[in-house]
Amino acid sequence: MTAFEIQGGRQLQGTIQPQGAKNEALQVLCAVLLTDQKVTITNIPDILDVNMLIELLGDLGVEIERPSRDVCTFQAKSVNIDFLQSEVYKKKSGKLRGAVMLAGPLLARFGRTYLPQPGGDKIGRRRLDTHIRGFEKMGVDFSYSNDQKEFVLTAKNLHGTYLLLEEPSVTGTANIVMAAVLAKGTTTIYNAACEPYVQQLCKMLNRMGASISGIGSNLLVIEGVSSLQGCEHRLLADMIETGSFIALAAMTRSELTIKDADVQELGLMPETFRRLGIEFELKDNDIYVPAQDHYRISTFIDGSILTIYDHPWPGVSPDLLSVILVMATQAKGNVLIHQKMFESRLFFVDKLIEMGAQIVLCDPHRAVVMGLNRQSSLRGIRMSSPDIRAGVALLIAALSAEGKSVIENSDQIDRGYQDIDGRLNALGASIKRI
Repeated sequence: MTAFEIQGGRQLQGTIQPQGAKNEALQVLCAVLLTDQKVTITNIPDILDVNMLIELLGDLGVEIERPSRDVCTFQAKSVNIDFLQSEVYKKKSGKLRGAVMLAGPLLARFGRTYLPQPGGDKIGRRRLDTHIRGFEKMGVDFSYSNDQKEFVLTAKNLHGTYLLLEEPSVTGTANIVMAAVLAKGTTTIYNAACEPYVQQLCKMLNRMGASISGIGSNLLVIEGVSSLQGCEHRLLADMIETGSFIALAAMTRSELTIKDADVQELGLMPETFRRLGIEFELKDNDIYVPAQDHYRISTFIDGSILTIYDHPWPGVSPDLLSVILVMATQAKGNVLIHQKMFESRLFFVDKLIEMGAQIVLCDPHRAVVMGLNRQSSLRGIRMSSPDIRAGVALLIAALSAEGKSVIENSDQIDRGYQDIDGRLNALGASIKRI
């Protein structure tokens, strides 16, 4: 197990480019199973979670070529469904939440699949109800094997239907869309997730010959087709990395330019950072963040304390709340952070309190941050990364702190951030792998 050793208190300067979007990659990589023709995907992030999914596709029999670090070509001519019953698959997929999105393409093209309990971050309960109930209404039979700890799904007659989703689940919407493109008839999905990454998946499928309308809205209509063809697809910039770099600049009083950030796809994120007092400029497709000594948190119009909460697109992503919370520790003013979706994602604040932050954890979902306004710096400590997003938030805290910090379990950060130590060291940070 590796760790990061960070010497904090340094101002950074320079230009950095976000990697390709992790959450989009996990969707579109699964979609390559929908055709036996070649699919080329570019701007792929070289991170553990994405590489593990690519490895799983190879284990399933997909032919893979990787001519460069960020480009892969896939051809799913011969897929071995029986591999899903192997211990190797169960062990690998148990570490990766994105593996659940293999189910939709495999049901659509091969009529059966096996769905283990989701892996990934330990951030609370992550239900599969949206996925499985949607499949069930499309004609999928399912059962749960207590011995194998997995769902067994079969689709003898996959057909279109009307679906009103209980929640606008991103992975649930993606899974159902991928099943519906090859189903007989019309599938209508209401209360669908409409995040840019779902839009990207739908646009890619349409280039492959699917018929999806309503892209960008919460009402998707999919006319099933008999087959799909190959295509080329480029991933968007990762908006979570973009937000992390803005927070990093604010915390470390650094001047950064974030290149090729796909600024039109950021939703309410820029406005949220402005309400927290962060100054920046949007320049074409770049974001310029000047060095800033102080930033002041706004209040609501009636003067009450600002609340920042996660919300389906175009609201703030739950993946951003950890870095926003860290950034607020050095602001002037107070803010309530409300993490609605996951009940364990705020438990990393004990590390920030040990570093000197003033935070009251109200319950598993809410924390009040009382900004220090730079009157005192955070101090370096030894800590452990509990999940991807908390890990990079703690890294930002450590880079702003006085003295040395050590973040154990840094593999969690590597799951979502490509060469993060090398890229930040190039800006003047001091991060060493130990």
